[in-house]
Amino acid sequence: MAYRDPTRGASNIVGQIPGATEPYYRPYMEAGRGAMTDLQNQYKDLLGGDVYNRLGQGYKESPGYRFKLEQALGASNNAAAAGGMLGTPMHQYNAQETAHGLADQDFNNYLQNQMGLYGLGLQGEQGLNQMGFQANQGMADTVGNALNQQGQYNFMGQQGRNQYNQARTNNWLSALGMLGGFGASMVPGSGFLSKFFGR
Repeated sequence: MAYRDPTRGASNIVGQIPGATEPYYRPYMEAGRGAMTDLQNQYKDLLGGDVYNRLGQGYKESPGYRFKLEQALGASNNAAAAGGMLGTPMHQYNAQETAHGLADQDFNNYLQNQMGLYGLGLQGEQGLNQMGFQANQGMADTVGNALNQQGQYNFMGQQGRNQYNQARTNNWLSALGMLGGFGASMVPGSGFLSKFFGR
């Protein structure tokens, strides 16, 4: 009777596990791969100053800027008029300083808001990248475990074949030994013949 390896079926089933689980990991793996590329580009732009330039180009005066400017210049004019400085170079310098300070403040507020939104976007990309990494890690673990199990089954199968072959060899040797012993007992003068012939 031929040897049948019971581990082959189990090894074949284990080999199907990576393919069966991959569809569940794939969306996260692909999203993570895309996020990683986006992050690399964004970090490159951040280091090169391109992000700052892009965010700064979209600046527009806030609705409150014009009101604050008019209020500040009105107060400055009143103070200059009361002190007899209205229209002087000093008054004009003070008005420019006030307008410039308010414009800087308005731009910085805008940029802080934009950087906050940009930071939220980066965090989202980092989250996707992390999910992709974990999905890839999970898939790699699944493949590694399946290969490890298949290796164990192959080892056990080979071990079983070796034991089976050794047992067959031992059986043959025992059978030959028995035949040899039976043949020797048929030789004249042996105990077997003397039983029948009284010698």
